[in-house]
Amino acid sequence: MAWSTGEPLTEQHRARLVEAGLDAAELAGLEYRRITAPLPDWWHRGGNALYLRAGFDLPERLVELLTTYPFAQALIVVGTGLEALQCLLVGGDRATVYVGPDSVLAAGEIYCGADSAVVLAGGVVATARAQIDARNGGSVVAQCDQLWAAGVYLATDDMHRLEDVATGARLNPYGAHIRLGRHVWLGREAVLTGDVEIGDGAVVGLRSLVRSQKVASRTAVAGTPARVIREGVTWRGEDLP
Repeated sequence: MAWSTGEPLTEQHRARLVEAGLDAAELAGLEYRRITAPLPDWWHRGGNALYLRAGFDLPERLVELLTTYPFAQALIVVGTGLEALQCLLVGGDRATVYVGPDSVLAAGEIYCGADSAVVLAGGVVATARAQIDARNGGSVVAQCDQLWAAGVYLATDDMHRLEDVATGARLNPYGAHIRLGRHVWLGREAVLTGDVEIGDGAVVGLRSLVRSQKVASRTAVAGTPARVIREGVTWRGEDLP
């Protein structure tokens, strides 16, 4: 679709991306332009901002879905083609979404709630049906060079409250933060939820559950809940003997 574009990425919006978890260096040399039209009137009245990297398009169907329900002060910055993405949804005011260069999310879904953030620095390759869900002020931040097999699920929350009968205290995560370092491999149908930290070069095995855990760099984990199965590992995208 032919989008009308305006100003480049402002310093204010650049700072907001950095605050959300993006390394400022990842923006160096990239030209982003603000999309001014066609967008509904409420989009502009609400102070929302959508930026697209020069030379890339944004599927009209994604924008139509994104603008189904009004919200305000959202910042969405797209640095790659999203033709293969199934949906991009914002669920409230002040959501921040960044999808960096060379990222592919085949049939993937991104949901970002109010005061929440999804930041994919770049080179995030998800082979099929990745689901990313940040809500309640939580965030999902993935550094460059990710390989996610089919069906991975990253969610800051369980979407429903689990509480102690006696005290009424919430027991499950709320507004949690998920952080993935560089060069991380997530196996098929891996689940990351709650406050999670995955170190550089780590591997999460097939159908493993990482829930409110830390995984050290260059470590392989597997199981439900995930446990360390090997330390001092690295991995390659090529399937070599």
